[in-house]
Amino acid sequence: MNTRITEMLGIEYPIIQGGMAWVAESHLAAAVSAAGGLGLIGGANAPAEVIRNYIREVKAVTDKPFGVNVMLMSPYADEVAKVVVEEGVKVVTTGAGNPEKYMEMWKAAGIKVIPVVASVALAKRMEKYGADAVVAEGTESGGHIGEATTMTLVPQVVDAVSIPVIAAGGIGDGRGIAAAFMLGAEAVQMGTRFLVAKECIVHQNYKDRVLKAKDIDSAVTGRTHGHPVRCLRNQMTREYVKLENEGKSFEELEYLTLGTLRNAVVDGDVTKGTVMAGQIAGMVNKEQTCQEMIDEMMEQAEKLLGHK
Repeated sequence: MNTRITEMLGIEYPIIQGGMAWVAESHLAAAVSAAGGLGLIGGANAPAEVIRNYIREVKAVTDKPFGVNVMLMSPYADEVAKVVVEEGVKVVTTGAGNPEKYMEMWKAAGIKVIPVVASVALAKRMEKYGADAVVAEGTESGGHIGEATTMTLVPQVVDAVSIPVIAAGGIGDGRGIAAAFMLGAEAVQMGTRFLVAKECIVHQNYKDRVLKAKDIDSAVTGRTHGHPVRCLRNQMTREYVKLENEGKSFEELEYLTLGTLRNAVVDGDVTKGTVMAGQIAGMVNKEQTCQEMIDEMMEQAEKLLGHK
């Protein structure tokens, strides 16, 4: 399945692993890249030297292409933006903001820049400022979300820009990949499915919570303050939504979630921690290696698209 994305990034399959905070570190990124997709190191709020070490760890175990997701709201974003240049990273995706101020530096270094967008307007702006592609991410995805669904957002972004579009949000198997291609996407980005990869370092409690999730287990917190986040329902989400309905301030609510993603990912607290996952979690029901996941999904997608 050659597309402009596979050719641009030098990857075998049009599958990009999401740059999930606390989750997407060197082991997962290297495994996805080695399996023929594009692994991403999630910058999140990590200091630049942590990201530098992850980059070097990936390089030590695979010579396949990989990238870094730069979280633009991070206090270390400026330093991380420089580290990807210094370490010769070939692909950068960006989230939670506008990467325009780094574009010139990244382009001069030959980096492919792929911002994540949740609207047509931002997609067009990113193309204007030199983005090589965009990830059109629907509200079905885990973590920070926009309002439009993948089904509606992707074709509208495809129609609005001439650069390649990567679909994200609610894609967890070969059917989702095939559907994304029918909407005009040239690759997909997936996060939730890779949470249960054998190479993924998240706590087993976190994996088990995703594996046991039902279709209705997804909750969105923070809508009233314009910072919606999708995760799996638990004691923390119930308390957050209750306080939100009582009109508590953004600061009070943020305090409630401080450190809770780390608590879930690292310590396995899936009761009071933040278990970020997309609506597709109800369909994720087995642990596999990244190679097994990608092979299975690509075989299914290629059959549906008539490539086999």
